Amino acid sequence: MAKKILIILGDFVEDYEIFVVFQVLLAYGYEVDAVCPGKSKGDTCRTAVHDFLPGLQTYAETRGHNFTLSASFDTAMEQLDSYAGLYVPGGRSPEYLSLNAQAKDAVRHFFDAGKPVASICHGQQLLAAAGVLKGRSGTGYPAIQAQCTLGGCAWVAPDPITMAHTDGSYVSAAAWPAHPALVAQFVAALGGAVEHKGGAKKILALCGDFMEDLEIMVPFQGLLAMGHSVDAVCPGRVKGEKCATAVHDFEGDQTYTEKPGHKFELTAGFDDAAADVESYDALLIPGGRAPEYLSMDPKVLAIVKHFFATNKPVASICHGQIILAAAEVLNGRMCTCYPAVQPTVEAAGAEFVAPDPIDMCVTQGNLVTGAAWPGHPQFLQQFAALLGTTITP
Repeated sequence: MAKKILIILGDFVEDYEIFVVFQVLLAYGYEVDAVCPGKSKGDTCRTAVHDFLPGLQTYAETRGHNFTLSASFDTAMEQLDSYAGLYVPGGRSPEYLSLNAQAKDAVRHFFDAGKPVASICHGQQLLAAAGVLKGRSGTGYPAIQAQCTLGGCAWVAPDPITMAHTDGSYVSAAAWPAHPALVAQFVAALGGAVEHKGGAKKILALCGDFMEDLEIMVPFQGLLAMGHSVDAVCPGRVKGEKCATAVHDFEGDQTYTEKPGHKFELTAGFDDAAADVESYDALLIPGGRAPEYLSMDPKVLAIVKHFFATNKPVASICHGQIILAAAEVLNGRMCTCYPAVQPTVEAAGAEFVAPDPIDMCVTQGNLVTGAAWPGHPQFLQQFAALLGTTITP
């Protein structure tokens, strides 16, 4: 039986800080109950995109994706003993959750039982309110240092921002750039392990402006958490430059809505990667609107053709399959994709597999395809299998 993890969240939880950890833990094979006080399974919580923009002294906030709860809060509170660990994401929700007596009691339960607890960013506000930080060391978003130290926590400065800190069964981090370290340390605290046949892999990710926000960050950070390295590149840009991303969600219209997402920082230069494409073990292609224009770039298509000619693992999701079609590598292959891309992949000679349910993914040979970001858990699981990665929860 899979180990169960409880996540306590609320409205305006930080978008990455719920989706990335939730979906990566599912990909690792955990059963994850994400709950919110006053809400039931199937209800939604609004999320917030928190990012730093030029000229501002603190982070800006815009609307993120809608997160669907996977369990009911009241039911979870009755079954606390069944959970192996707890995760508390950040954003603005911990401010009001710290006033909720049941949420605080749940936090105390996990600490009293010595079970692993992971918390990030402003999530430590709930832990401080529950009185569980006294005598422990930990980090968090810098602006809540006073709340943590007033609660008796020995503060660990988050330097670099990508670090996570473990004190016994308590794992803390300061912000979403630290997800890979947080997930790796939380999984270790849960007794999990990751093994790589032939060692960790070097993966290339093809990015562009207005790629879907989650469809780059979830697999990017999930693969890093597993121990792989990922070079995220964009034509015409170099390491350290950023791509705009798009939040795509269904909110009652006939097609998805689009809102601005986080700015995604590239981890390598495109020209360098293109010149050294043989050094990469696998390829990742996120969806969104970026694939429309990337499919017109001859250098992008040449990269894609290399991975298929050498039979290296390729994972593509949503509209990413537009690039595969343009590269003429789909003929005779089975694949799924965002439903509106079906005519394109079929015109390229692919056998379209309807994504029913939407979170399903398809592997054929060296190719993993998914239809949309709800499929990330299967997408990562199937890609990890092609990479020779075995995860023991």
